[in-house]
Amino acid sequence: MQNNCIKLKLQFNKTYFILFVLLFITEALIAIYLKTGFIRHTFGDFLIVLLMYCFIKSFLSIKPLIAAISVLIISFSIEFLQMGNLLYHLNLQNNTIAKLVLGSTFQTSDLVAYTLGIITVLIIEKIGNKN
Repeated sequence: MQNNCIKLKLQFNKTYFILFVLLFITEALIAIYLKTGFIRHTFGDFLIVLLMYCFIKSFLSIKPLIAAISVLIISFSIEFLQMGNLLYHLNLQNNTIAKLVLGSTFQTSDLVAYTLGIITVLIIEKIGNKN
């Protein structure tokens, strides 16, 4: 009988953690200095899934596809919760940090950015595994 469970093994990965920190700094700089435009609204969403992926891979030794799908599910879930005005229901509509982390408006372009980000992650992982 074959065991099809996903095995989560805690293991610190310095490379992914450094990438996470660099992406976090980049996202913070975008949030602080860019209030509108493509970089803030689209490229930032593209980068956030890379950041989340690197964070997960910093601490868990799991297959890239599992980590990527998990990040995409989390990202899509948060985006769809924005349709139901999540911040209002949590009484956080005036909280800057909550707006930054959870977002405040649903946009299909965000879903596209998340998807392209995850595709990029998987391509990079595939190329990296060949070398």
